[in-house]
Amino acid sequence: MKIIRFQSKDEISYGLVDGEKVYTYAETPFDLTFSGNFKLSGQSISTADIRLLPPCQPSKIVCLGLNYRPHSDELKMKLPDLPLLFIKPSTAVIGPDDNIVLPPGSARIDYECELGVVIGKTARNVKESEFAEYVLGYSCFNDVTDRIAQSHDGQWTRSKSHDTFAPLGPCIDTMVEPFNLKIETRLNGKVMQSDYTSNLIFPVPYLVSFISHCMTLLPGDVIATGTPAGIGPLNAGDIVEVIIEKIGTLRNHVVASSK
Repeated sequence: MKIIRFQSKDEISYGLVDGEKVYTYAETPFDLTFSGNFKLSGQSISTADIRLLPPCQPSKIVCLGLNYRPHSDELKMKLPDLPLLFIKPSTAVIGPDDNIVLPPGSARIDYECELGVVIGKTARNVKESEFAEYVLGYSCFNDVTDRIAQSHDGQWTRSKSHDTFAPLGPCIDTMVEPFNLKIETRLNGKVMQSDYTSNLIFPVPYLVSFISHCMTLLPGDVIATGTPAGIGPLNAGDIVEVIIEKIGTLRNHVVASSK
């Protein structure tokens, strides 16, 4: 199933996409069990009459650095012995077709395509073998990064945290398996990054367990699993797309700051 969060007129809802129709939930997916018995409202709406929003509202986005070997090579950074974690704030999240805003005076802002793991229920000290019980589904994520600030600061908070630096969407796919999905970035239609999630150094089950032993993951939180090689700069006027097999396409426009 593909779960979306959307706006229709002045109302924001969750829904289930079926072709060109969206069937709205009576509740949110995060109030529900993982049995698949989702309670629908009985109402439907055409996909042409909605605006897609980020498919969840995370309290935090827990990100992975250097989780594909070729990416560590291109950055000339040593592979970590354990997952290298950092956090993006909820204020950075935007949805499909929203604008990525380049901060004033920025010299290089990069795209980074990633598989996003959406947590479905509170997760603490999760066993690796039980990770799927805590995952609602998967989404596309773009870990937009100020590369100069990242290099200058020596830690990554400032470079990763600007408003609009966490595009997420278009949906949460609850049926897909995360182990061998093709993942790409396209910039103005040209493929810039391409790899498979089977090449993750630290795979999804391990990450859910490892992170949940460090911090409690709440419903709607997102784990961004790291980016493949091929990172590069964004410029005003660009259209950047993160495409993950079976999940969909997350498309965003890049604009200069007006302030």
